[in-house]
Amino acid sequence: MRRFIPLLFLLPLLACDPFHTQFDDVEGARHYHAKSQVTPPVSTDPLTIVSWNVKYGGGRILFFWECGGHRGNMSREEVIANLEGLAEKIRELDPDILLLQEVDVQSKRSAYVDQVQWLLDHTDLNHGVYASAWKADFIPSDGIGRMDSGNAILSRWPLTNAVRYALPLIGDWSAIEKYFYLKRNILTAEVLHPTRTFAVANVHTEAFAEDDTKLRHLRRFTEVLTELDAAGLPFVAGGDLNSIPPGSPQVAGFPDDNCGDARFEGDDYSGEEAWLDPLYTQFISAIPLADFQADPAAYFSFVGSDGDLPWNRCLDYLFSNHPWVTGSGHVHQSATPPALDPLMLSDHAPVVASWEVPQ
Repeated sequence: MRRFIPLLFLLPLLACDPFHTQFDDVEGARHYHAKSQVTPPVSTDPLTIVSWNVKYGGGRILFFWECGGHRGNMSREEVIANLEGLAEKIRELDPDILLLQEVDVQSKRSAYVDQVQWLLDHTDLNHGVYASAWKADFIPSDGIGRMDSGNAILSRWPLTNAVRYALPLIGDWSAIEKYFYLKRNILTAEVLHPTRTFAVANVHTEAFAEDDTKLRHLRRFTEVLTELDAAGLPFVAGGDLNSIPPGSPQVAGFPDDNCGDARFEGDDYSGEEAWLDPLYTQFISAIPLADFQADPAAYFSFVGSDGDLPWNRCLDYLFSNHPWVTGSGHVHQSATPPALDPLMLSDHAPVVASWEVPQ
């Protein structure tokens, strides 16, 4: 694995956190509100729940850590154009609750656009909470500079009790690399729905560790969902788990990883095939495992490279402790013109399902 290594002379300074990269184990999340709010529909219809890794509004720009990529930053015009595509697709999907991963707020690479606020202001979602996963006043490597990127939950209804739960740091890297690297988290909040308050949990687990960091993230995510369930809260949960379902037809050697110039080595899920078993066993997947195993390609949600290749593995999920509307779970892999093709909007496709608020 090849990764950025910041300047070693900074190491003595890190104890006092000069670049503000550190977080408490448990802390509150940042709240957002749309500038002009849209009155939610008065209906008892099932809610539409969507989870989507939006690649920090990067669309299909190839960045320096990707195969064939050289870019580090985007212009404001590029960012706004990509956000307009994301917002159009979000309006088409019409979610009541939207879980976002890799959304930037005030980062150099995305021209300092607050993407959470922008998406709230350009969709029918009214409220949001945000938790940083990669934050630093300045990262002295690869021209990254200021960074603030993380997870967000957007909702038609007010959100309360928003909490950021820190996930374990990557275990096999040096102290200086850990200082500047991602501080992944689980973001939870309660939705003040008119019929019943329910919880939402959003996670983006580790992708590049060569130790058991990802497994520890998945176990912690399962623990948090178990705690919500024990508290009597109905919940919807999901995100980018960077793990493939049991029974996936391929575990390594993906064609979009077949290059020699990427910052990270190609994905290899060998030995991880059962890591999602506890989530499937304890909770209800929006896409039943049997449905995935019967037709895996229909549920693939990720492809790297430049989008010339089809989706080739499933990394994105929705779970709940209450049933989903039968048959509603799907991955929005494609679109008929003039609708925007998700393949051109991100390296992940949105996962969509319908869920009835328990009475």
